[in-house]
Amino acid sequence: MAKFATAATMRGNRHFHGVSALALTLGLMLPGAALAAGQATTPAPAPAATAEEPTQDIVVTGFRRSLDAALNVKRDSVSSVDAIVAEDIAKFPDQNLAESLQRIPGISIQRDGGEGRAITVRGLGAQFTRVRVNGLETVATSSDGASANRDRAFDFNVFASELFSSLVVHKTAEPSLDEGSLGAVVDLNTGNPLAGKAGLTGVLSLQGSYNDLSKNLGPRVAGLVSWRNDAGTFGVNFSGAYSKTNTLELGNNSVRWAQAYFNSVDGTKCFYSVPDATGGTPVNFSGKNYRPSAACDAASLSFHPRIPRYGIVRHDRERLGLTGSIQFAPSDGTKISIDALYSRFKEIREEKWLEVLARSNEKGIDVVAPTYDTNGNMIAATFNNAYVRTEHYLRQSTTEFYQVGGKWDQDLTDKLRFTLVGGISKSTADIPIETTILFDNRSATGFKYDYSNMASPVLSYGIDVNNPANFQLAEIRDRPSSVVNRFKTAQLRTEWDVVDGFQIKAGGVWRRFNFDAKAYLRDTAVCGTSGADLVLGTLTCSSTVYGFPVTSALADSVTLASAGQPSGTTSQFVVANLPATTAFTKLYSRTATADVGNIRSVQETTSGGYLEFDVKGELFGLKYAGNAGVRYAHTDQQSTGILSGVSVTVKRTYDDWLPSFNIALYPTHDIIIRGAIAKVMTRPTLGNLTPGGSIDGFNYKISYGNPLLDPYRATNFDLGVEWYFAPQSVFSVALFQKNVDSFPVSATYTSTLAAAGLTRDALPPSSPAYIANDASQIYTVSANVNGTGAKLQGVEIALQLPFSFLPGILKHTGIQANATFIKSTASYRITGPAISACTRAAPTPTVPVQPCTLTGVPADYTSTLLGVSKRAANATLYYDDNIFSVRGSVSYRGPFVDSTSGTSNVFEGYGSYTSFDASLRYKVNAHIELSVDGNNLTDTYRYRFTDATSERNYENNHFGRTILFGARVKI
Repeated sequence: MAKFATAATMRGNRHFHGVSALALTLGLMLPGAALAAGQATTPAPAPAATAEEPTQDIVVTGFRRSLDAALNVKRDSVSSVDAIVAEDIAKFPDQNLAESLQRIPGISIQRDGGEGRAITVRGLGAQFTRVRVNGLETVATSSDGASANRDRAFDFNVFASELFSSLVVHKTAEPSLDEGSLGAVVDLNTGNPLAGKAGLTGVLSLQGSYNDLSKNLGPRVAGLVSWRNDAGTFGVNFSGAYSKTNTLELGNNSVRWAQAYFNSVDGTKCFYSVPDATGGTPVNFSGKNYRPSAACDAASLSFHPRIPRYGIVRHDRERLGLTGSIQFAPSDGTKISIDALYSRFKEIREEKWLEVLARSNEKGIDVVAPTYDTNGNMIAATFNNAYVRTEHYLRQSTTEFYQVGGKWDQDLTDKLRFTLVGGISKSTADIPIETTILFDNRSATGFKYDYSNMASPVLSYGIDVNNPANFQLAEIRDRPSSVVNRFKTAQLRTEWDVVDGFQIKAGGVWRRFNFDAKAYLRDTAVCGTSGADLVLGTLTCSSTVYGFPVTSALADSVTLASAGQPSGTTSQFVVANLPATTAFTKLYSRTATADVGNIRSVQETTSGGYLEFDVKGELFGLKYAGNAGVRYAHTDQQSTGILSGVSVTVKRTYDDWLPSFNIALYPTHDIIIRGAIAKVMTRPTLGNLTPGGSIDGFNYKISYGNPLLDPYRATNFDLGVEWYFAPQSVFSVALFQKNVDSFPVSATYTSTLAAAGLTRDALPPSSPAYIANDASQIYTVSANVNGTGAKLQGVEIALQLPFSFLPGILKHTGIQANATFIKSTASYRITGPAISACTRAAPTPTVPVQPCTLTGVPADYTSTLLGVSKRAANATLYYDDNIFSVRGSVSYRGPFVDSTSGTSNVFEGYGSYTSFDASLRYKVNAHIELSVDGNNLTDTYRYRFTDATSERNYENNHFGRTILFGARVKI
């Protein structure tokens, strides 16, 4: 190892890489060796350190060492790079990779169940970020969250953080860097045995994890064993991590707000009753002939909560991760590495809700004493003849990920070398059980809601919802599914030092990506429209019986704990006992039918290459380094989906030429000015590529895919200044702009099911649309098309400063802080609110019945790009004296919209979110360290809104505080 490291260092002094040899070494090595390398070499463009500079004499350890090593990666790169480096082997500074990444300027995270799951970089969502594990592009897909990840986004919660030694974020493009990112390329690196000490090294960490909402204590165990021979030519290491946690998510949810016709308002009937054809008994044509009135118009044009509810969501998570690496360096110019990683992530998500199903049932509801606000919302009312429901949902899922890769570094001469990389990866997210059992009371009187406080509404029920006798077992559902992602990669990279200060890089790549999604349904209503029981075979349905009477043997009682509910909110209710009800209804023995909208696949084969020129030197006394070149990518795409029951495959190819340019100027030893321009691309969202279609029979929506969508293409501009004003310190400002040339948008229009070319058989059998079978029902149809572009501009400001100039113990303190400000604009075509309640004359037996609908008005709306927060900030204040260390971190993300929403709402998204974490470490001796960590110590509620203007409540929930405590032993 010593010989190979020397050769690598000599090469680093001869030329300056786009991401320099030193930066790559730091990113892949363990922190101790990375720091040593950083102290042993000086970046080529910067002047040699003088005797007066104290940098060479300062020795830092612990958290400060990880900051210093990460700073070296940043400083020694030509392009814009940020990094996080572990303090020591198997000792990453955060419990979650996503939460570590949010410390980097320009990065925000999206949480699920209280954990970071996905990232946005400079305002662009997770699908625009490419992730490489040990240099190989891959996708890790989890089934965590409200739904499985069926896109290109990388789920960081799949992996235990202890498995990794560094994260490197490339914010600007280079020809030699893999294409496919408008946002960033993120490198996740596991250990490097040849970078460690000779002999046997090991570490074992034992922790307990306690959540104050679930009152659960779970284990967290991690360990690593590494061995390297004295000659530094052969090394192996193995690491493993296991954790098991149980957390709760408590809060409320409205499942959006909507406009709808009601049966009556304060006694005023909202529909005409007409005599039948013989002039006899009046018939109520509910939903057909709306009767205009001031009371009914106000109610129908206002927005009301579709499914107001409080509930409990339980998250049981179990992670197992294993890594292994073998490295062999038989000569100064040869190094061979084989790396493997395995991860298994199991999750049980269980939800229990008490709700009113206003959605699709408003025409039967009598509204009493409605209250309206200035945003057109019915914020309070009493509902009679309401559809009260309790919902028990259970999903069991397992994600397995593995990757095996090999790398051969070879010096052919002292000026010519190559690297050959190859590997495979597979991520499988299986959901064998996704079950929902529903209890209904469809004629409840006296349900009251009050959303005067949008975040914490009052919900009270006019019936005893804790009495099983008041409910019927109405619907059963099960939706098993799976998502599989596979990557195969082969890549050759070459470097030629032509002359001092001039290097040529060239390479080629072949990559195949396969995405396969399958989903099935066992959904049914207990009583069908034919009057025959669909499940039990014995029950005769009538107008008052729509299911099976609930007995105590089929029910469990639930008590809502601290969910932010105000006084007067009903907090005790029954839900289905899942083992009893699934056995009673024989749910799992039912034949599953295809969920055609979620059976689809994509195969992408990418081939191409790059040519890059790296330069360094001095011009008129100004030192500089830069790279420029072009990357070519040929994409062969094959998309398969089900359309009207038939499997359809569409093939296409497209080519991209992606030039890029990076330059770093060094006006002084302590100041670096960076600039970059690049053409970049991201391949289309997987969900949009299917040639098939899906139908939502609950929300009356039809969605079609478009396999001919163009990639997202953009031109990125970056300009930054970094001032390294003191040892281990930096103040930086970076400006960036992304001009997105091609941005797929959804075209929306309205249609009946038949006019859209579809039949009732395409609807979920338990949906209201299927049960009602109304041929005149209007659906909102969405199809993605290649739309106009968008623009994003922003600034990142960052400071890293150890307070070593302060007296006494204060010299061991320091701060790391950053803030990002983004401005972006994009245009979206959205169906907004209906502005007319629809007027019809009173029908007669001889006048045909005319349907009356609340029709939203499509319009163009301007907003930020989806997922963009205008403001984000992070700060960490620390103390570290090599014996005792403490740090506190605060993270803020401003509000953002993440979807164009639905049900005539204009956009939806999340409110601002602030979290606080803390960590304490005490080193007993050189081998033992004690620790206490606290995550989300302020137990912040996460508020989600629908409609960006009025910010109607979508959900408001919290996840509790998590405390980890334990010990770490190192040999």
